[in-house]
Amino acid sequence: MAKKKTEHKDLTGVKEIARRANVSIATVDRVIHNRTGVSAHTREKISRIIEELDYQPNILARRLASKKPINIAVLIPMVTEETVFWEAPLRGIQRAESEIKQYGINIIPYFFDLNSKHSFSSQAQQILADQVDGILLSPSFIEESIQLTEICQVRKIPFVFIDSNIPDQDSLSYIGPPLYQSGYLGAHLLTYALRKKGKILVVTIAAESGNYNYLQIAEGFRNYFSGNQNGHQVIQTEIKTPDYDSLSYSLAKELVSHADIEAIFVTNSRVFKVARFLEAQKRNDILLIGYDFLKENVNFLEKGIIDFLICHKPDEQGYRGIMTLYQTLVMGATVEKMTLMPIDIITKENFEFYSN
Repeated sequence: MAKKKTEHKDLTGVKEIARRANVSIATVDRVIHNRTGVSAHTREKISRIIEELDYQPNILARRLASKKPINIAVLIPMVTEETVFWEAPLRGIQRAESEIKQYGINIIPYFFDLNSKHSFSSQAQQILADQVDGILLSPSFIEESIQLTEICQVRKIPFVFIDSNIPDQDSLSYIGPPLYQSGYLGAHLLTYALRKKGKILVVTIAAESGNYNYLQIAEGFRNYFSGNQNGHQVIQTEIKTPDYDSLSYSLAKELVSHADIEAIFVTNSRVFKVARFLEAQKRNDILLIGYDFLKENVNFLEKGIIDFLICHKPDEQGYRGIMTLYQTLVMGATVEKMTLMPIDIITKENFEFYSN
């Protein structure tokens, strides 16, 4: 009886794959571990047999036996009153860590100040000095992110972008919102509530100009109106100093220059700051749309000052980012080049039933 079990195990393992493909066990091993030295025809034949047998090498068992840890760096903004959004991706990262740490995977966080390029660069240099095996990052500063990823490409360190993307960089994967479509949908959503033919103000509150996220969202928003002849003029403003006094001054100036502003679209999670200003000015006649399911945003949503919030599952972004690196570094699996998050619309009627 025991002999039959052993034979059955062999028939569903490497020996049976080699027998069916009429190749050596060493050739099968090269294909399983994605090594060179196998022709494309033979590789395809072996891969097809592996799929037919649903063969899965016991990689995890080997990881448990290995004494060499795999270190994954996480480079994201630190959580502050200004950047509460990043609590959710961090929560997803920690959830993934709890599932894979038993296999010798170390998740090492590196936090940067979202208002400081130097902070980002300093943490990036530390990551490179620590010689990690993979990196999950939010490319909040484009030039500095490219400097990091170009070195990663030379050193063959896989990296994954979350929340924001830099398309011309050879990332392992991008996990985040469909940015252009998100802005386009925001504009479409806004038209359901517009009452007049007033102007629409697009506000970006960020220290960094040229952030890919905000540019793509704003482009999608503008293009909706350019493609739909509805008479609304879209104007834009960037507020680089996010403190409330500076923001209030900038918004008040826009409302004086454009007295017929009917709606404001904020391209990021700091929409609560605009809501605070509108509440103080008693401007409940202006429609307001922004991003992310934060406590401050939900408070103004419940009051009716924010009309809609657009959300992109940030917890899931963090979780999937780590698991993508895990699948590559440990399992040797092929991963999706792009995983786009859903575009969720939250109102005061449904926020109680929503989870990030």
